[in-house]
Amino acid sequence: MEEVISSLMQRSICSVGMDDSAAQVEAVLADQHLGWVPVLEPERGEAVGVISALDIVALHAQGRDASTVNAWQLCTYKPVAVEATTQLSRVAELMLERRVHHVVVKDHDKMVGVASSLDFVRKFLATR
Repeated sequence: MEEVISSLMQRSICSVGMDDSAAQVEAVLADQHLGWVPVLEPERGEAVGVISALDIVALHAQGRDASTVNAWQLCTYKPVAVEATTQLSRVAELMLERRVHHVVVKDHDKMVGVASSLDFVRKFLATR
């Protein structure tokens, strides 16, 4: 039986709120040594988007003030979300099809983890 995404995902979830400024998001990414972070809707705690370090770089390259841009204005909406029981090969296919490097992992409607393309690379190197 093939492994599922819950065996690969990061269970420690760092997230930001929709109304957090891009400057706050940038600080979270730097402080936590992250390349991306889910953006949560405040009432249900549901991931409505993701912001990557590249999004922050692009914001600065455009000369925009990170303290005046909210996370909801910067995030990529509707992140790819998969159930914790989804097979790794299916998640990899979805990531390639949708051209994304990050997925949100859910157990029914609750976010229980996150996974990125780097998690797949780590898994590959660990099995060599």
